[in-house]
Amino acid sequence: MAHHPHHDPGHDQGHDHDHDHGHGHGHGPDGTDIDWAEMAPHLESQAELFAPVYQKAMAWLAEEVTDPGLIVDAGSGPGVVSGLFAEAFPGARVVAVDGAEPLLERARARAARQGFADRFGTISGELPGVLAELEYPADLLWASRSLHHLGDQRAALTAFAERLAPGGTLALLEGGLPHRFLPRDIGIGRPGLQARLDAVEEEWFARMRADLPGSVAVTEDWPALLTAAGLKHTRTRSFLLDVPAPAPDRARAYVAASLARLRGALDEAVDADDRATLDRLLDPADPASVHRRPDVFVLSAYTVHTAVRPG
Repeated sequence: MAHHPHHDPGHDQGHDHDHDHGHGHGHGPDGTDIDWAEMAPHLESQAELFAPVYQKAMAWLAEEVTDPGLIVDAGSGPGVVSGLFAEAFPGARVVAVDGAEPLLERARARAARQGFADRFGTISGELPGVLAELEYPADLLWASRSLHHLGDQRAALTAFAERLAPGGTLALLEGGLPHRFLPRDIGIGRPGLQARLDAVEEEWFARMRADLPGSVAVTEDWPALLTAAGLKHTRTRSFLLDVPAPAPDRARAYVAASLARLRGALDEAVDADDRATLDRLLDPADPASVHRRPDVFVLSAYTVHTAVRPG
């Protein structure tokens, strides 16, 4: 895939994470451990902002997945998307799988608040091996930007496929397009800031992938990889997130948090002019900041790939 939206360094660990997303490594770009309890509110708010995208994807999945008994959210984070699955498929049991127990605690609390705790469970551990703890095979296994945290993505896909029931569907959210938050020319700094940040992020993502334990380079042709894992009937569909300007406070908070992570994690890779522009965009007292300027928006595309285990 050409782009990795949501891979903000230091943030890719979360569920878009989306996903958005480190359900698999638990370290930030500087190698420090991530405080998941501290990250959880941000991850929840982000996933709630993106809920319309997930709901569109689930409506599309429902065309193929009818009356699933078990839905597995692999790399669930704090369980916002797990809850959307419980709502979209009221007859299903939903199991959230994640390597961060503090996030699973939030997921269980959310299930209790939303009234589906009786058909909700969690499993704590690292993908893909932890999927062996499932009591029975999944009718739908959803992995949203969790696969690219695993060194050998081809082997992980095979492991995912093995945990499907005959006729079960594997759904991957990977790829899409980078976020856009601002016009090309924002009136400060050089035009094209986000395009330059995209290029730096791509380099960061390549290093992140190369540094994963057991990293194996693979052409990211997801339908071909799904087929190689023994699955059939591949489908691909993209879904648009469109929060127009002037963005509401939740979207502005997400934009500010995303740019702040970039500013910190990519500091040396961004030139002095762009660092100065980012500093102004992040200063709440500056009229040009994303907290105050009227032209802030959120626009992105999310791509979901599915395939079915032969019955």
